[in-house]
Amino acid sequence: MQISGTDLAKEIKAEVKQGVKDAVDRYGRPPHLVVILVGEDPASQSYVKGKGKDAEEVGFKSTTLRYPATISEEELLHIIRDLNKDDEVDGILVQLPLPSHIDEDKVIETIDQSKDVDGFHPANVAALWQKRPCTYPCTPKGIIKLLDKAGVDINGKRAVVIGRSNIVGLPVAKMLLDRNATVTIAHSKTTDLKKVASEADILVVAIGRPRFVTADMVKEGAAVIDVGVNRDPATGKLCGDVDFNEVAQIAGVITPVPGGVGPMTRACLMENTLECYLKNQESKI
Repeated sequence: MQISGTDLAKEIKAEVKQGVKDAVDRYGRPPHLVVILVGEDPASQSYVKGKGKDAEEVGFKSTTLRYPATISEEELLHIIRDLNKDDEVDGILVQLPLPSHIDEDKVIETIDQSKDVDGFHPANVAALWQKRPCTYPCTPKGIIKLLDKAGVDINGKRAVVIGRSNIVGLPVAKMLLDRNATVTIAHSKTTDLKKVASEADILVVAIGRPRFVTADMVKEGAAVIDVGVNRDPATGKLCGDVDFNEVAQIAGVITPVPGGVGPMTRACLMENTLECYLKNQESKI
């Protein structure tokens, strides 16, 4: 069965849109999301455009601040600090990656935790691992929602996450652990990776290599979540980290690329922004 992230994302955004209407009635203004784009990377520009479209769709005020790749680190940090102080700004997102002369960790740490809609701030990361209230990273949050929507029982299952980034691999592993899965975190150089992956009831692939996972690496009936967004070297078309045509023949459920995890990431960003807005408004009462 193919899991449509596009369909579920529409449901989430409809709920957020209603939440925005209720919030405007109560607080007098909609949530305000500010997205910072540095440089002219085509993929980043496309992502930012999509986020702006989603924000408008759910009723947010959306602002995109664009800066040249030559902006200094200190200038960018100053801009973020000013946004932190602005009571009319509820969510701040800096589109990654950034130019090499800018320390991405420093940028993420500078964003006020209460406005960190990406869920990347160290305090949010720490809260996730300590099982305290936090803003969940958008992509891992979307993955768990997709599994739930597909009726995949996470409790007691064996999950393998191929990829160990702080953005996807590690947080989704923790969220699966919190749902009582037994989790193995692997990577491209893991010994006997094929054997490790083929024992998984739930396989999450976030490695950034086109069609890396083939059918012989997947257990029959497994739930396969493909986080990768790559260009097929032969055709130039978008493809995932999983060989979809092969793996779809044996997987119980599988996400396509595009149309799988990507729309969920953006929908969860909208959900996170509304949550940050509501927490900040309620703290003022």
